[in-house]
Amino acid sequence: MLMGAVLWGTHNPSADNPWAKVQELKSRSELRIYKKGAREPLMATLDEVTEDRIPIVVKNEQMSVQKDDIVRLDARPTGKTPSKAVKETTVKTTDADYTPHPPAGVQVPGESYSTSVSRSSGSKPDFETVYRRPPAAVRN
Repeated sequence: MLMGAVLWGTHNPSADNPWAKVQELKSRSELRIYKKGAREPLMATLDEVTEDRIPIVVKNEQMSVQKDDIVRLDARPTGKTPSKAVKETTVKTTDADYTPHPPAGVQVPGESYSTSVSRSSGSKPDFETVYRRPPAAVRN
């Protein structure tokens, strides 16, 4: 009896329902959808998930994909990669230039400063497989 309680406590409902992991995805997640009969995956943004379909956005056009048409679904993890700010300061000292110049102005010795800041967000994380269509049940 104790063994039955231990087994019941460790039961994972998403193991019985592979679609449950898809339903946990957040809106605006990046998706790669492999459909039945398609040569290339469909790159899309998730709108929301229902029991039998996924409303998505592809190139600013909203459409829906039926669960039965999906062979595999990959999602890019939504964890934000920290951006790095790089600040670079350059100091340049110039010596007096005594060569003749046009009368526009005289080159004065001194220092010039230059500062630049750039941001890089790094590369995006790879897609992870979230759903694979379960194999069809064999009928006898």
